[in-house]
Amino acid sequence: MSGVWGNNLKVSIFGESHGPAIGASIHNLPAGLELDQDAILKEMARRAPGSSDLTTPRKEKDQPEIISGFLDGKTTGAPLTAIIWNTNTRSKDYSQMKKLMRPGQADYPGKIRYQGYNDYRGSGHFSGRITAPLVFAGAVAQQWLEQRDIYIGSHVQSIGDIKDQTFQEQEDVTLKQLQNFKNEQLPLFDGSQEKAMKDVILQAKEDKDSVGGIVETFVLGMPAGYGNPFFDSVESTIAQLVFSVPATKGLEFGSGFDITRMRGSESNDEYYYDEEGKIKTRSNHNGGILGGITYGMPIVFRTAIKAPASIEQKQKTVNIETGQEDVLEVFGRHDPCIVPRVLPVLESITALALIDLMLGREDDL
Repeated sequence: MSGVWGNNLKVSIFGESHGPAIGASIHNLPAGLELDQDAILKEMARRAPGSSDLTTPRKEKDQPEIISGFLDGKTTGAPLTAIIWNTNTRSKDYSQMKKLMRPGQADYPGKIRYQGYNDYRGSGHFSGRITAPLVFAGAVAQQWLEQRDIYIGSHVQSIGDIKDQTFQEQEDVTLKQLQNFKNEQLPLFDGSQEKAMKDVILQAKEDKDSVGGIVETFVLGMPAGYGNPFFDSVESTIAQLVFSVPATKGLEFGSGFDITRMRGSESNDEYYYDEEGKIKTRSNHNGGILGGITYGMPIVFRTAIKAPASIEQKQKTVNIETGQEDVLEVFGRHDPCIVPRVLPVLESITALALIDLMLGREDDL
């Protein structure tokens, strides 16, 4: 099992959901980066459980304890390592998971892959809780990017059948609007959809069920010329990390699958010079990326997040101890919808992807 990612920037994650701690280590982070620890804690709080009736009631402070690579408020160049202690576990809620395989969860494939030795408590290393270290690493990466006037934001594109407007439908998305999104539980371009989305989540919770949705992520201020063709393209680098986020089941850039219904004359993003003499495009169907390389327009992509698999309704499954079919009732503390909590995770992995690509040609910055 590998917990290491990256080419120029390397990130390693460790821990299990119900182990003593989880954490991350960032390698090759430039020395001298001044870290705003309050900003890091704000990002951690956006992802943390127990913040409202829309999320799991499990409460964790999620305060990273930096143990290396940081001195006098700045990075030292050594690996920046942080530990997040687990303080509110209830492993007895998962005692039946040793034998009853939860539908939609990694219990069965994980047991086969690791010959039954994997930690099954709270899904162990498969748990969405392991995204907390990713948010720490991403919060650090975002501060490096923001020094270069590159900003990452996201909004809830949909919950169930309730949809928000898209980034493409906006005349202009400002930095202030992006920052406001980070203060909202359900950031939306069309705020009138908020109640309907909350109602969908709460109804699923009342039904002992769950619901999924789509998150749209965008990057403002990304210069042209970063990325590579083929294997280390911007899309493939982001995609690798997006699909590392639990519950991700789909990804599209720019106009995505809708671009297949356009002719080339419609989907081609025509160039022009703006008032400052900068090259821009009149549309952004390709999501800011062509040939695997940025072209100076906002990077835009959407991530499909499935409904959480742990629900309290009875479900048919198998009992691997008896070798018989069985019925499972999942108890414990679970999210009826993880979409609101996944926004900072997707922003974080986007920051990690971009800093990894940019450090490859840092001399040009």
